[in-house]
Amino acid sequence: MTDPALDTATGPAPGAETDSEALRTRALASLRTARDRTTLLTSCVEEPDLTAQHSPLMSPLVWDLAHIGNQEELWLLRAVGGREAMRPEIDSLYDAFEHPRSERPSLPLLAPAEARAYASEVRSRVLDVLESTALHGTRLTEAGFAFGMVAQHEQQHDETMLITHQLRSGPRALTAPDPDPVPLFTGPAEVLVPGGPFTMGTSTEPWALDNERPAHVREVAPFWIDTTPVTNAAYRAFLDDGGYEDPRWWAPDGWNHIRRHGITAPLFWRRDAGQWLRRHFGATEAVPPDEPVLHVSWYEADAYARWAGRRLPTETEWEKAARHDPATGRSARYPWGDADPAPEHANLGQRHLRPAPAGSYPAGASPLGIRQLIGDVWEWTASDFLPYPGFAAFPYKEYSEVFFGPEHKVLRGGSFAVDPVACRGTFRNWDYPVRRQIFAGFRTARSAAPGAI
Repeated sequence: MTDPALDTATGPAPGAETDSEALRTRALASLRTARDRTTLLTSCVEEPDLTAQHSPLMSPLVWDLAHIGNQEELWLLRAVGGREAMRPEIDSLYDAFEHPRSERPSLPLLAPAEARAYASEVRSRVLDVLESTALHGTRLTEAGFAFGMVAQHEQQHDETMLITHQLRSGPRALTAPDPDPVPLFTGPAEVLVPGGPFTMGTSTEPWALDNERPAHVREVAPFWIDTTPVTNAAYRAFLDDGGYEDPRWWAPDGWNHIRRHGITAPLFWRRDAGQWLRRHFGATEAVPPDEPVLHVSWYEADAYARWAGRRLPTETEWEKAARHDPATGRSARYPWGDADPAPEHANLGQRHLRPAPAGSYPAGASPLGIRQLIGDVWEWTASDFLPYPGFAAFPYKEYSEVFFGPEHKVLRGGSFAVDPVACRGTFRNWDYPVRRQIFAGFRTARSAAPGAI
């Protein structure tokens, strides 16, 4: 069932203004916020760090910088504005599907100064297009979609560049205040989510991407889900119990992977004199026990859940826990309701360079009291990345469609590195189950006993 009326957030979503000037203001603010962050991430290191490949999993930072400008030119200047191409000869260099990351350092990329100048000139012209474009009439321009898509794209690459900063060697280049300390969370360890139907996905969120659409009803059996993400302290119990040495807990492919690569702990962790330490943006620190565990693969999350006698939630369960209000039957945009994220709701936007302690942000809890579903860490789910019933690729199939299938697992919720423009209750992320460099953690679930609500 895919009736758009099932998208039960009442009225236009906040940020879904129908007034053209309000839409322009929102688009402009989103583009500027993204560019400010890009500038920070590419100005805090010297040129050798911009042109180096710090991991074969990642592009040189200078590639991301010019790619951001190139995608903005393709979609906003050419597709929306009808302008002639500025630099058609570089299109293939910055086509992510033509050149895998491992090849990008060998390409004749724009030098840092040239990449900055190119991205800046593109942006200058885009502001003229934004001022003169009617934000309705076509699918690309309706409610400013193309401008929102480009802002989300830049923020997604900003998160990628932040991952590169974590992978690079050398001293810390970025600083940010830590999240506010909170008392140790002593609430219930898990919450019962009642069974029944709920509306998944969206047909009304104006800047939602194609894989979030359309809204449709899902029937969900009752289940229990962790109130907070799994912490470092809880994960250490798995380590101390020999979890990485016991094949009982691992999917066969996961067991083969960790044995072949000698993986014995989350990425960046090491044991020294009986203490677990980790490398964190150029500094070494003791692993904070109360923070959600970070830099674990899907295989590691799945193994922990099995060891704990639980499982990972399905993507459908996760979204019901995050959006459904049992008292009203509505699916809201976020756990706390329909309002755009504010600092009291979630740890987003690189305000901090780490997750907040488990149990933080009570104002961002779901109606059932589940915390930190948005922000802090991406959360692995049990589900493969698949299309919703009625899915239609837009505006290009390479955004989502080419990734559908069992090779990719879904992550939900966003991390401290995600900007609010690229994070909502319907937003879907995906990656290979071996990936550990991403800012991913997890929470666990279990099926409710027969007869539960």
